[in-house]
Amino acid sequence: MSPIDPATHRAEPARRSLLVILPLVTFAVLAAIFFLRLRSGADPAAIPSALIGKPAPEFALPGLPGLATNGASIPGVSRADLLGNVTVVNFWASWCAPCQVEHPQLMRLAREPGVHLVGIAYKDTPENGRRFLTRNGIPFQAVGLDMEGRTGIDFGVYGVPETFIIGPDGTIRDKLVGILTPESYAGVLDKIRAAGTAPAPSR
Repeated sequence: MSPIDPATHRAEPARRSLLVILPLVTFAVLAAIFFLRLRSGADPAAIPSALIGKPAPEFALPGLPGLATNGASIPGVSRADLLGNVTVVNFWASWCAPCQVEHPQLMRLAREPGVHLVGIAYKDTPENGRRFLTRNGIPFQAVGLDMEGRTGIDFGVYGVPETFIIGPDGTIRDKLVGILTPESYAGVLDKIRAAGTAPAPSR
């Protein structure tokens, strides 16, 4: 049997300690960044996106079969539908618990004059998506079914819910990651209004 190297034996406890400490240090750094963003007044949900200031991706999604309001079918959605007006694009899913929490705020947003709100059912099924909206209300003027999540990938979606503000020229003006809350509602509405008057940011 080979003799144990004393130096190697002494290094083992240090290596194990390092493995324990590193995750704690990483967590502390991330927590500090989050805290500083809060202290600075920045919205922690407003995660920067490389697509802001760039054209929304090309896409064309079918609607949810059988979804209707007041006897009229709710259509699918494509990039062409985003042009001409400020459009709010909300990625959601029936399996998403935060989406359930957010939904009353979307219903509220849909009642705002001049707000064009469309939804994209992310990695969902037609049946579950239709059941979710029928039960909770339909805030969207159009709903696209992104079963494979490819449109979400093109938009850089990390997870649902995520909301994009698209300018009349089809440029992505802003992005909200996470739930639209009563506290953030007024600020988001201001951004929607501003997107209709401000020029598109330079690319």
